Amino acid sequence: MVMSPRVRRLALTAHVTASVGWFGAVAVFLALAVTGLIARDALTVRSVYVTMGVTGRYVIVPLCFAALATGVASSLGTTWGLLRHYWITVKLTITALATGALLLHLPPISRLADAAASPAWTGDDLAGLRTQLVVQSGAALVVLLGATALSVYKPQGRTRYGQRMQQLQASATRSGAEAGAAG
Repeated sequence: MVMSPRVRRLALTAHVTASVGWFGAVAVFLALAVTGLIARDALTVRSVYVTMGVTGRYVIVPLCFAALATGVASSLGTTWGLLRHYWITVKLTITALATGALLLHLPPISRLADAAASPAWTGDDLAGLRTQLVVQSGAALVVLLGATALSVYKPQGRTRYGQRMQQLQASATRSGAEAGAAG
């Protein structure tokens, strides 16, 4: 099923909005992680990690699922298809893996946020995890930038499935033209 131009533009707008939002939220998360790592003021550090817990769960997770869902919907409703071109298949894989990685990292983020909210927080707690959040959120930005580049540059190349679909469509077009000429 191919979407009408109006619905396709709406789906694309939703996908770009979710994807840009996800990228922006991760950029903010990285800024918070760096601030939490280098700040010396205990109140600032505590506030940063509590904010990161909220941001991760209520901003980044919904945006990554929205980007994934709208991307799948957009590709299924257009002539691009979901698995016909390598760039779409790679982008889908990147998005799915990034979503999975995010879900795996939510519990440690929540643990750090809970520790920062605790009266027993010393500021030196979970130093390894605090550094890890900087590295991982920086890596997440690179991954999301890669997915964005795939969308912009759309490298050529059809998957085997895409090649078969293209051949079937060409055969159907030739058969239809021959039938029309014979009639």
